[in-house]
Amino acid sequence: MNLSMTACDRVFSRLSAVYGDQWTKQWQGVPPQDVKEAWARELGQYAGRLEAIAYALQNLPERAPNAVQFRNLCRAAPAPDVPALPTPEANPARMREELAKLGHVTGSKVQTTTGAMDWAPEIIARHAAGAKITPTVMKMAREAEAIRTRRAA
Repeated sequence: MNLSMTACDRVFSRLSAVYGDQWTKQWQGVPPQDVKEAWARELGQYAGRLEAIAYALQNLPERAPNAVQFRNLCRAAPAPDVPALPTPEANPARMREELAKLGHVTGSKVQTTTGAMDWAPEIIARHAAGAKITPTVMKMAREAEAIRTRRAA
């Protein structure tokens, strides 16, 4: 997808007004239409997001940018504000149905904070028995075991 030539002409007009000779001299010897087509291709991803191009035009560098530098200015544009959708209302009947489906899960292996570190002694024991346990896991197991021991005391 390319940026329309109308939009590209407007960008060029603005850049020419801001940079003057610095802008026009950098394209010396290159057909103007070729330059505009290259810019239109480079900025094509912003054809549906002209506010990013406007942002780039409002935040120009001191020296005249090339197409890639200008595209990078467009990338720096803040994301457009998108209104959040309202939170849907819960359907009580549907919630009861779904919770009923989970009835068999209730009470099974639900970890509480008191038993949240019960895995640590098992890891330490496996390591002592010769199992290969990574240093990071061992460090976490030792720290968890120390916390668990302090809580039990």
